[in-house]
Amino acid sequence: MTRKSILSVASALTILTASCGGNKENKETADNQHQETVANVDVRGQWYLDSIVFSDSEYVRVRPDVRLSSIHQYIVFEDSTYFIKTNCNTISGTYAVKGDSIILDDGMMTEMACDNMAVEDALRRILPNIATVYIQNDSIARLDSSNPSEYIVLRKAPIEIKRKN
Repeated sequence: MTRKSILSVASALTILTASCGGNKENKETADNQHQETVANVDVRGQWYLDSIVFSDSEYVRVRPDVRLSSIHQYIVFEDSTYFIKTNCNTISGTYAVKGDSIILDDGMMTEMACDNMAVEDALRRILPNIATVYIQNDSIARLDSSNPSEYIVLRKAPIEIKRKN
């Protein structure tokens, strides 16, 4: 092989290597721009707890306690905090949303003993696994667990109730 041929092959390899590296950078830049344009789901406000589902046969329906008139069990998302009011206890902590992903950090929970603790037990079980949130028509939210078939259904409160700590 002549010196000119070796030089030509080396130049071609240099150009090819440089163009591959440039494509990788361009692809990474495009990917980052795409990620930045994904809007965060807006969960702010007050939502009534409707149901907590673990499987087709294991779920907790959350309805207002008729004995307590129309007291609803609800969750409020404000800034980076959440507050849950059940018919017995409260749970509060911080949350973060990125795109449709949501993380509910471990929070504090009051520990009053009540006749029916089904909602509290279900929330304690599912909240650490909540991974994504979907909102339909600005009125229904579904918090999906990282475990298949586990989720919480929420209904947007038409009039927000001020929380009482």
